[in-house]
Amino acid sequence: MTKLSVNINKIATLRNARGGNIPNLLQVAVDCQEFGAEGITVHPRPDERHIRYSDVYDLQAKVHTEFNIEGNPTPEFISLIRKIRPTQVTLVPDAHDAITSDAGWDTVTHQEFLTDIVNEFQAMGVRTSIFVDPVNDMIQMASRIGTDRIELYTGPYAEHYHDNREKAIAPYVEAATLAKKLGLGVNAGHDLNLDNLGYLSRNIPWLKEVSIGHSLISDALYLGLKETIKAYKNCLKEPAGEV
Repeated sequence: MTKLSVNINKIATLRNARGGNIPNLLQVAVDCQEFGAEGITVHPRPDERHIRYSDVYDLQAKVHTEFNIEGNPTPEFISLIRKIRPTQVTLVPDAHDAITSDAGWDTVTHQEFLTDIVNEFQAMGVRTSIFVDPVNDMIQMASRIGTDRIELYTGPYAEHYHDNREKAIAPYVEAATLAKKLGLGVNAGHDLNLDNLGYLSRNIPWLKEVSIGHSLISDALYLGLKETIKAYKNCLKEPAGEV
């Protein structure tokens, strides 16, 4: 079954807004795992407006499931990975001032750079994933680069889901099918929620992992964290269907 990795960036955002240690980021990570999440995701950015680099070091001892660290492989980020050696690194081409991730890598243009990074992380025993749009050329090059997985950027899927979900998901099924044929594991993330996650899961049942933060934490304000994680996991248990 597809694993649920909870992105706890928004917990850090709330904490940072007031200062101090409420909510307690480390305790939330522990609770998410206790409530059934199979992984914890963080995405430290250079301005540390949510997850701080110090948080990542503190979380290392608290994450006993899968630890997924996302980010643009700047020298500081690479140094962090060398020290933490998480379960997985997801390479994301964020600009330093990006509010949130909004596009995948151009793996053709950045082939040499990404190959060097992937090789280094894999040599440490860290699984690598490259954040990509559902574009066949980008996925084929990701395979040549040698990454273990890709993460499909699902922003456009979520944006158009309520207009025409069959049309919205079609390029993702095609991209995930190609990735599977190439031997790549397939993750997905961005703007996934309780409305659109089940449909994605039914149509791409071989997804390895989804990482979800903003919507999940927002839902937890109403449902509570335990019930929210349960609800998201239930979306991933729905039987496979067709586009």
